[in-house]
Amino acid sequence: MTTYNFATYLSPFTWRYGSEEMRHLWSEGYFRCLLRRIWVALAEVQAEVGLVSPAELADLRAHADQIDVQRALEIEERVQHDLVAELRTFAEQSPLGGGRLHMGATSADISDNAEMLRIREALGLIERRLAALLKTFLARIEGYKAVVCMGYTHLQPAEPTTIGYRLAVYGQELLADLEELWATRAMVKGKGLKGAVGTSSAYTRLLEERGMSAAEMEKKVMAKLGLPYVLVATQVYPRKFDWLVLNVLASIAESLHKFAFDLRLLQSAGFGEMAEPFGREQVGSSTMAFKRNPVISERICSLARFIRGLPQVAWDNAANSLLERTLDDSANRRLLLPEGFLATDELLLLAQKVIEGLVIYEEQLKRNLDAYGPFISTEALLMELVKAGADRQEMHELIRQYAMQAWQAVWKGEPNPLPALLSQEPRIAAHVPQPLLARLLDTATYIGDVMDRCERFIAQARQTLATAS
Repeated sequence: MTTYNFATYLSPFTWRYGSEEMRHLWSEGYFRCLLRRIWVALAEVQAEVGLVSPAELADLRAHADQIDVQRALEIEERVQHDLVAELRTFAEQSPLGGGRLHMGATSADISDNAEMLRIREALGLIERRLAALLKTFLARIEGYKAVVCMGYTHLQPAEPTTIGYRLAVYGQELLADLEELWATRAMVKGKGLKGAVGTSSAYTRLLEERGMSAAEMEKKVMAKLGLPYVLVATQVYPRKFDWLVLNVLASIAESLHKFAFDLRLLQSAGFGEMAEPFGREQVGSSTMAFKRNPVISERICSLARFIRGLPQVAWDNAANSLLERTLDDSANRRLLLPEGFLATDELLLLAQKVIEGLVIYEEQLKRNLDAYGPFISTEALLMELVKAGADRQEMHELIRQYAMQAWQAVWKGEPNPLPALLSQEPRIAAHVPQPLLARLLDTATYIGDVMDRCERFIAQARQTLATAS
């Protein structure tokens, strides 16, 4: 067998990105195992009506696992047809039953069902990874639901929120992705066994006077494979299914991109509130030894950007599959599907690593709250002053002047003087007693009902996960 090493081009997905488990699903060897599994299932059902003898069937079963990719590639070089090459390899290994393989079938009856089998297996692996990631998010949401931090809109300080509530935003998107994945997995199906243009004409002729219809044969074979199948197909399963699958992967990528991009921002020196894990011996820069670059989050964003473009190619494949089938989708599908799944697999593994090792710098959270939080209290203070009988326009201008003075101090890197300025202003003290003023200036009181919302989301997500499992 041809072997590959680092002296020739290897895809990063061969060794760098994705898990061994996902690589196995998309390996050439496993695909050929699935092809043979379908050929044997077809022979088993055809044996029920005497088209395949018991001895021939036993011979096929005995050699079904003897994958010989090298021999198949040698044959393919001559015949220029990969499915025929694998078929002839299997037949060579099965001298008794090989001549009974593929009766009535067209290539896509075998290859498309094999493809859908591994798509559904790969979706199952993504589902497990996504559910595990969501459970870790829920634990972090619960742990940080009361940890107050500044909220930012337009990348400017806005109002306080909590770390847990911010994580719940990402968690809610991941929950939606999981539900969409379930819906898509239920929707995408195999071709079934319908022959060259989907009419089952060859099977119908083959089964004449055998006491079994083509539809019955199809049902029996697909039941053996455990693969649901469409009622109507052309030569191939609907290429729209590839588009639906890649859309789900792209949606997961979008959710993780937002999480990772936000984390990159919050890890930067201007915020410094949280960070991805950083190993004891990890090197941030070859020249700047002090660097703690957010390389995991950057990798998530990079791969997510790659995944985002894949549905467009799948859309073109589906829209341009003329009449009963064209082959102009074949080459790019060899890239689209495995690389889309492997990249998404890598994203989920990276995100799991980040959320498990997420570092929260509570001292910096407090510094940012102390610097920007006091500005938030000015609206509530103005309302209290108005309720107490003060002139609204006069108080607004008074607070504005103090706020502008406080901003100048903050921009110079000094502590925010606004609470002290407001507390010492006699025109404010005349209307708002000090105990109430202190409460109004307490930033931690401005988080609304976020803890309740965190708890409700955790309960909702856990119920959804429990229902699925």
